[in-house]
Amino acid sequence: MTQSSNRIFDEIARLATDAAGAAQGVRREVETVMRTQIERLIKDMDVATREEVDVLRDMVVAAREENERLEARLKALEAKLGTSPEAPPASA
Repeated sequence: MTQSSNRIFDEIARLATDAAGAAQGVRREVETVMRTQIERLIKDMDVATREEVDVLRDMVVAAREENERLEARLKALEAKLGTSPEAPPASA
């Protein structure tokens, strides 16, 4: 009886192992399908890529620096001319 009992337990263990392997395979397949669907959805939404966002951020930083440089230049010119941004220019 011990021999047949061990065989039954061996068969149950083998079935459990096979079921666990099949479940992992199904999980991987579901993850792959979900990833593909999400990637397709994002592509259809026309979402910017990280590279595009990085380029845009660099452009914004450069524009901000240029704006600050021009603002400083304008203030220097106004100081040189003796005008202020609040005062309207003198009319003839």
